[in-house]
Amino acid sequence: MSASPTAIENLDAAQQELLVQREENGVVIVQLNRPQATNALSLSLQAALSRTFQELSADDSVRCIVLTGGEKVFAAGGDIKSMDSCGPIEIMKRHTERVWAPIEKCPKPIIAAVCGYAFGGGAELAMHCDIIIAGKGASFAQPEIRIGIMPGIGGTQRLVRAVGKFQAMRILLTGKPVSADEAYAMGLVSLVCEDDQVIPEALKMAKLIAHMPPLAVEQIKEVVIAGMDASLDAALMLERKANQILFATQDQKEGMAAFIEKRQADFKGR
Repeated sequence: MSASPTAIENLDAAQQELLVQREENGVVIVQLNRPQATNALSLSLQAALSRTFQELSADDSVRCIVLTGGEKVFAAGGDIKSMDSCGPIEIMKRHTERVWAPIEKCPKPIIAAVCGYAFGGGAELAMHCDIIIAGKGASFAQPEIRIGIMPGIGGTQRLVRAVGKFQAMRILLTGKPVSADEAYAMGLVSLVCEDDQVIPEALKMAKLIAHMPPLAVEQIKEVVIAGMDASLDAALMLERKANQILFATQDQKEGMAAFIEKRQADFKGR
């Protein structure tokens, strides 16, 4: 991904570990920027991600977010050097669930654009997103078992929900990576494309989503996620109520009028 310096906001100036670029029409690119460490998720990078997603979530001008590690690697996992001498209390006090909550709870759709490795925390970060676009050379793994631990940022729970028990167990208990094509076949990845087309495809999809009515987008994301762990009856009730609420929006009136009049709708998020 190339961008002029003026187009990039650096939200972690001291470390320059995270870059944020605003595109047209409400699309924002968030790029992990630790190439010397294969984008390992240091504590400072995690904090920058948390702060960034908090800000983007509250920004009404943001309609879709593309999260990427660039054209070489997504994220090769956690920063092992920061953990090797830690005890359980120190790990507990890091409260990763609070650090990652702004990504998990972000009301805007997030597209992960994955090139190269998405291992450990990198795979967990991708699974925090709503859509995953992967290059043919990408691979996914939860290798924590190989260093005597296990995923701790949702890797067991999100993975089993995405691919089912038997594939999740294979990935978690062997630590072996799966290719982008394997990940697609098991339902972990939304789309596979050529490596040099990952970011362009993610931006193309993000721009399409950004043109949709943002209140409807937000309601769809909320209902899908909430309904995953609810009974079918409860989930269908959530869907009905959200659909009913959208009939109170100006965007619903605009969308239906534009359809009848055979013109492009102009959604305002109201």
